[in-house]
Amino acid sequence: MTRRLFIACALPPSVVSVFAGSFTVTYAGDGPPLSTEALLAGVAGHDALVVTAPTRVDRALIERLPPGVEAVATYSVGHDHLDLAAAKEKGLAVFSTPDVLTDACAEAALLLMLGAARRATEAIALLRDQRWTGWTPTQLNGWEITGKRLGIVGMGRLGRAIAARARAFRMPIHYHNRSRLPADLEGDATYQPSLEALMAVSQVLVLACPGGEATRGLLHKERIARLPPGAIVVNIGRGSVVVDADLADALDSGHLAAAGLDVFDGEPTLYPRYYTLPTLFMLPHIGSATLETRNAMGQILVEGLEAFWAGGAPVNRLV
Repeated sequence: MTRRLFIACALPPSVVSVFAGSFTVTYAGDGPPLSTEALLAGVAGHDALVVTAPTRVDRALIERLPPGVEAVATYSVGHDHLDLAAAKEKGLAVFSTPDVLTDACAEAALLLMLGAARRATEAIALLRDQRWTGWTPTQLNGWEITGKRLGIVGMGRLGRAIAARARAFRMPIHYHNRSRLPADLEGDATYQPSLEALMAVSQVLVLACPGGEATRGLLHKERIARLPPGAIVVNIGRGSVVVDADLADALDSGHLAAAGLDVFDGEPTLYPRYYTLPTLFMLPHIGSATLETRNAMGQILVEGLEAFWAGGAPVNRLV
């Protein structure tokens, strides 16, 4: 029996084709996220629902899903938008896209690091506003990251991939995790037992930890104050990890030299002061935005759903 999928989110055509290669697909199209009523109407008669982060699959929606829906697949690594407890109670299988985003997001972290350190926001504006009058030795002098101490919050696959790339810049690696890594994964990195200890040594700080209540507001003014003067902060994890006002204050005061952000609390709405900070380099949540990664995300969901319906144990199943 060919299973039927309702795709309730905009996806690249190549990814829709990945799903259509294994299932009968109904695609909602490239518009904004569907309303609850439109989603419920669309998923009727289907075996699984495909969503992504902007669509909240909460208890109220889950309880109204038609009885034939057996699975929800989120086209994302994060699953804060899904009520896993409610899904489990209803007997829904839930799938995500772990691991396949690692390389793309690690590359984006280096882009943020370099863009912040080399004052890319100001440099791009100088050119696009047609204000550049030529090279001078005093123009937009930034900072080298080569040899700087790198602190990583969250040394999972993403954190380790960032560390691997940072070693090419001869950056000594320090990290903090919920638990210390085994020696074979830790390598030459130095474990710091507390966030405060990590802040004290981090000339460049990268936030690569998951979101959720446990990490909300993790980077606040007291911890920022522990960073060395002139430090650079990068967030490639979740926007909720940063207290926006405290980061902006530190950039305004000069305690932080620069920052690079790809994720934002409450996105797509941004903290208003961010638009006024010339030393803040921002990207619109494009960490995983490569064609290779987008297709791989679709493929891992296909494989997980196929394994589920074949009675297997998919590696990307959440509940």
